[in-house]
Amino acid sequence: MQNSTRNSGTVQTPDAAQNPDTAPDADAAHSAAPREERRPRIGIPVRLSSSSDPDPRVAKANNLFGCIVSLIRDVGGEPVLLTAESLEGGLSGARNSGTADGGTSDGDKAPDAPEALDGVVLPGGGDVDPRLYGEEPGPTLYDVNAEQDRLDIAVARHALDAGTPVLGICRGHQLLNVLYGGTLVQDMTPGTVPHRQIPAAANRPWVWHEVTITPGSKVAKMYAAAEKPEAGGTASADADDAAAGETAAGGVHAMEVKIASGHHQAVDRVAPGLLVTAVADDGTVEALEDPERWVASVQWHPEAPELTEEQRLAPFRVFVEACRTP
Repeated sequence: MQNSTRNSGTVQTPDAAQNPDTAPDADAAHSAAPREERRPRIGIPVRLSSSSDPDPRVAKANNLFGCIVSLIRDVGGEPVLLTAESLEGGLSGARNSGTADGGTSDGDKAPDAPEALDGVVLPGGGDVDPRLYGEEPGPTLYDVNAEQDRLDIAVARHALDAGTPVLGICRGHQLLNVLYGGTLVQDMTPGTVPHRQIPAAANRPWVWHEVTITPGSKVAKMYAAAEKPEAGGTASADADDAAAGETAAGGVHAMEVKIASGHHQAVDRVAPGLLVTAVADDGTVEALEDPERWVASVQWHPEAPELTEEQRLAPFRVFVEACRTP
């Protein structure tokens, strides 16, 4: 799946959309700056469903999308909002197609360089169409959107082909498993661990439960950083030691983290090439990662507003730093 060219389709940044006259200069400055000094460009496929949908889960997903964009900016990344139109050149196979601000500047092209995107976040949202993993849709699905599936899959494939770091969140976690060849549980049977509020309600968005994270995993490093704010929340040596599960006695222990959960689907058959790196007490697959590249996903919501500031910032900070690393 590797090749030598990163996603060079057009991209639209929030700032460029607001002030198109500045977009070309901003892109030129970004390309010219040393990688370690500039803000990594993190692509995020936009949400396409309207918050006016009567299902409160749609509005919640859209609000959380905004949280992700803000958190990426707060930890030093540059959010890049991706649409089907902005990716059209890349999807058709044409390199360096379109403009950096989605077509509103005077024809200046998006930077034709591997650093066009430094990372991708696949956010939460509605259910993935089961036909994508060989099943017929059941009666419990919500907000299945073929256009959203095409956009998210196109963005994910571009990132994987380019070797660009990818972080999947909730739907993004499930989508990565499907893209790698796995399947999903279309509707979870209530069990010993609650994974969602029943019935769904905008004012009761989460249930909270613990997950056990594999020592040494990418996800463990993200949450070790949250537990060590004195280290600045980065993937420091201290955070790496904590992620590895080292104790004073030299033993190894798994990390327990309480997470914000709100999902009715889950990973069923784990795709080849992915490792399970976090589970709930009932065995639900809560995190996956590719051991050969920086690809990781979580079933929960690290961006949940109810968490402390450092708990929200640290996972995204570690991811953005991974995107900064050559």
